[in-house]
Amino acid sequence: MKLKQVVVFCASSPGHESIFMESARMVGEALVSREINLVYGGGRVGLMGAIADSVMANYGEVYGVIPKFLNSKEIGHRDITQLMEVDTMHERKAKMNLLCDGVIALPGGFGTMEELFEMLTWGQLGLHQKPIGLLNVDGFYDHLILFIEHMVKTGLLKKENQQMLLFANDIHELIDKMEAYEAPAVPKWLNLEQS
Repeated sequence: MKLKQVVVFCASSPGHESIFMESARMVGEALVSREINLVYGGGRVGLMGAIADSVMANYGEVYGVIPKFLNSKEIGHRDITQLMEVDTMHERKAKMNLLCDGVIALPGGFGTMEELFEMLTWGQLGLHQKPIGLLNVDGFYDHLILFIEHMVKTGLLKKENQQMLLFANDIHELIDKMEAYEAPAVPKWLNLEQS
């Protein structure tokens, strides 16, 4: 499936290593080169701002979704294709899900993790069949990938659900994997009914 619009979850801070900001800019360039629009959290700061600026600088389209309480603190990005304001964080995720064909997580903190795992959970439950990818910048997600393997080894996560999370060190390789993705045939809730 050719991706047309991708949600990118990432940090609202730049981090301590310059490679994080550089990677966000490279992802922006890659999205435009592959004619994929960006959907993101609407901020103008940190990795969020860097990827949005990169897409805009390369003549791509950027759609931001931001809750009113964050927009009122003047962190909303005004120089993008469209900035949509919603009431809550829950509405933000629901709106971003409606607007996208897939999800990419760049390095981030608690917010990025929460967004990533909610989208994974929705996929696991069969609420969507969209590809979800981790861009493993400079080994940032190495420990998370190992922890997810541990979940499978302990019998608390099914192998087919582990395989829903795609990952790569290179953005073009990650997009290729996402475009080739096939969702699990049976959602988790049906598996529970059958057991």
